[in-house]
Amino acid sequence: MTHAATVHSLWTTAAAAPDKIPAPHIEYGQLAPTLIVLGAAIVGVLVEAFLPRAQRYAAQLFVSVVSLAAAFAAVVGLAASDYGTGKAHVAAMGAVAIDGPALFLQGTILLVALVSVFTFAERRLDPVVHGNRVDSFAAQAAAIPGGDAEKAAVKAGFTTTEVFPLVLFAVGGMLVFPAANDLLTLFVALEVFSLPLYVLCALARRHRMLSQESAVKYFLLGAFSSAFLLFGIALLYGYAGTVGYAGIADVVDGQVRNVTPALAGTMGNDALLLIGGAMVLMGLLFKIGAVPFHMWTPDVYQGAPTPVTGFMAAATKVAAFGALLRLLYVVLPGLRWDWRPVMWGVAIVTMLGGAIVAVTQTDVKRLLAYSSIAHAGFILAGVIATTPEGISSVLFYLAAYSFVTLGAFAVVTLVRDAGGEATHLSKWAGLGRRSPLVAAVFAVFLLAFAGIPLTSGFAGKFAVFKAAADGGAGALVVVGVISSAIAAFFYIRVIVLMFFSEPRTDGPSVAVPSPLTSSAIAIGVAVTVVLGVAPQYFLDLAGQAGVFVR
Repeated sequence: MTHAATVHSLWTTAAAAPDKIPAPHIEYGQLAPTLIVLGAAIVGVLVEAFLPRAQRYAAQLFVSVVSLAAAFAAVVGLAASDYGTGKAHVAAMGAVAIDGPALFLQGTILLVALVSVFTFAERRLDPVVHGNRVDSFAAQAAAIPGGDAEKAAVKAGFTTTEVFPLVLFAVGGMLVFPAANDLLTLFVALEVFSLPLYVLCALARRHRMLSQESAVKYFLLGAFSSAFLLFGIALLYGYAGTVGYAGIADVVDGQVRNVTPALAGTMGNDALLLIGGAMVLMGLLFKIGAVPFHMWTPDVYQGAPTPVTGFMAAATKVAAFGALLRLLYVVLPGLRWDWRPVMWGVAIVTMLGGAIVAVTQTDVKRLLAYSSIAHAGFILAGVIATTPEGISSVLFYLAAYSFVTLGAFAVVTLVRDAGGEATHLSKWAGLGRRSPLVAAVFAVFLLAFAGIPLTSGFAGKFAVFKAAADGGAGALVVVGVISSAIAAFFYIRVIVLMFFSEPRTDGPSVAVPSPLTSSAIAIGVAVTVVLGVAPQYFLDLAGQAGVFVR
């Protein structure tokens, strides 16, 4: 029988017995948080297409806030129905895990996104242009910076409301990323949240050339990291004959029941496993911003519109660390002796590199970027612990850190001069005398970054370092404490600059924000103080959520 005849006979048998093709079994209720957000993103695209320009802003803001709140309610509902612990399982034909870490991280991402949307929607900071209130985003993204089209768009009072559906698409990808239970789902989720972020980075209203340059850097380096990840997935598939996490873990541990001749040929090939695992790790470490995959971080954080920077710095880290934890604890626990020394090295250079280079920075956004690199190193210390306490300490640190970061970048949007945001540190001199409240709030966030007691930063660092020490990584804790001391120097230096320097005559003014940014900053301060003063409930919550489903 020829090949064509075979295919034809298969088609005819399939057509003759239509009930034989199994329909996929999808648990829509358990995937509700992701489905709500992605559905709202599609609604946002339709709003852009069909509503008149004047009504889009209010409609997009309403759709974004309601959908993120509804998705968070869905996560809480799933957790209350015991899907985080007793009923934890793998849904959607093995593609997505519904378990404690996934629900905890999804809840964190949704809250971060909700607060971020407030900063995206802020329209009182820039002076009124041609009688119209404007936001942080380019009037018309497709117009050439400084060209006639851009001037016409500004004059007409256009605003870029596409940022709201873009954020929702990014959040949808981030919700799947830490819950992905096979490598292809992981890759698709990575692309779904990366592509909107590349676009968002290019949309700054001021300094548009810098913004577009940062987006191109992020896009090119992101494409490299995606390529590494995809190549690693291919090698792991070649090694184990499956892309499912549990299937790969079984092959690594040598617990496969039915070994086919093809699988027997590749199972013994450790080169496929080690190189593939290393490449997937590289792709994830890039998203985290760990040294030596951190080159994009300072440039992108500086060039992107500040609301986007805050959202990226908080939410991307949460999603990427969730995926990294699942990879190391579910797929590669059998390789612990191989990946732990490597991760030790990465954690040490990340902590020290981020802290030391931050000392030399003169721009607030670059300073916060290097600080975020150092924090990635601290969180990696918890990842290396390879104990249940390691998982729960990382979950707690991510929740605490993300709100401090959001609040800090929201404060940066308030300090402005004629050219937009005044991010050069010299302009912040004497800010405490000119605007004591804003300076005090920023000082709270800086102290939390430094890990001073009674802030969430201290509780998070303490949990992570304790887990690392108990997991036998005591030397790592020593390096972490030294890095924290170096980092404390430049945080305290900014506080001294704000409160003990003379204000400059040509210094920036502090814009009075609308209730949107004010509430974002207030939420940041509240979370920072509550998690610092009374962290036990949240540590217990992270502890209950710290078990991965296999």
